[in-house]
Amino acid sequence: MQERNRKAFISNIKRVIVKIGSSILTNEFGELQGSVFDEIAKAISNLKTRKIEAVLVSSGAIASGMKKLNLKEKPKDISMKQAIAACGQSALMWNYEQAFSSFDEKVAQILITHDGLSERKRFLNARKTLLALLRMGIVPIINENDTVAVEEIMLGDNDNLAALVTSLVEADLLILLTNIDGLYTKDPRNHKDAEFISLIDEIDAGIQNMAGETMGKTTTGGMRTKIEAAKSAAAFGVPTIIANGRKLSTLSDIFAGEEIGTLFLPAKDRLKGRKHWIAFTLKPSGQLIIDSGAKRAISSMGKSLLPSGVRDVIGEFDIGDQVTCIDEEGIEVARGLTSYSSNEISKLIGAKSTNIENILGYKYSDEIIHRDDLVVMLKEKAT
Repeated sequence: MQERNRKAFISNIKRVIVKIGSSILTNEFGELQGSVFDEIAKAISNLKTRKIEAVLVSSGAIASGMKKLNLKEKPKDISMKQAIAACGQSALMWNYEQAFSSFDEKVAQILITHDGLSERKRFLNARKTLLALLRMGIVPIINENDTVAVEEIMLGDNDNLAALVTSLVEADLLILLTNIDGLYTKDPRNHKDAEFISLIDEIDAGIQNMAGETMGKTTTGGMRTKIEAAKSAAAFGVPTIIANGRKLSTLSDIFAGEEIGTLFLPAKDRLKGRKHWIAFTLKPSGQLIIDSGAKRAISSMGKSLLPSGVRDVIGEFDIGDQVTCIDEEGIEVARGLTSYSSNEISKLIGAKSTNIENILGYKYSDEIIHRDDLVVMLKEKAT
């Protein structure tokens, strides 16, 4: 992408999500750096003068708590992480309050868990709250609710959370600030021949494999989760920029249209709100292995998944749960909301839809997953 095109693209942004990692907010001793908070507040305040709304997704509660409690290593135990986050969250928000108040800006703290977004009504209520804050000119600062989250409902990383928030408030751009300039062909810290990639048209298996070689040692997700977040945003029709947040001018430079970071372009076929919610907000409860005929019907013909195309069931799940459909080679084809439980589907494997009632004694639907509740993750060309 030429510089003039990047400038034209940036000029159309009206709402942006900015994710800030712990490595950006802390120094080598794990201490929160006031100068970084000041620079973030300055950049966001400048965006608001240009009529650009901003939502921050910020890590740092656990890092802040560790410093307060004089801990050298992050514990693995969930309850300890919760306790540390509780100690650190107030210090984190105090720094944001102080920094933004210097620019006469108000902030609001929003703590979210996966459980709070996986139910559609709660998802929509969270959206209403965030949009109300933006209308009031208040900057929302979002973090995963580490204090109450338990392992099965944790989002797992704030990159993933930022992508979900992008969909939640229908933002125009997602910016992931990290401690590296963007995506490289290899980890530049370990490979001198690593090449920087400034533009990604489509996130394919090759791009995801590159991310696997650039994992950070001190962060929760590393580059892999950032690629996953970019893929989620792209599916919603939103571009992502991964850039180095340790350079204090990065946000300002991005909105000046400079070639900063790696830009991931949005997908050509955008998922609508509900289907994006199904694919990227819900957590899979199980897997269905499907045959080649079902794979073709789903991926290239826009069909539903019928029991005749199911070859095996993995995991235990109930009606309405999200499951992934994988082919017989283990490649993910689709995700969707199932019309039957895992126990019921096990009895229907390979059966025709006309025989469902004979097998079960009742029938909810002809489809295991109706196409309205199915999101294709791997598209094939029709033959």
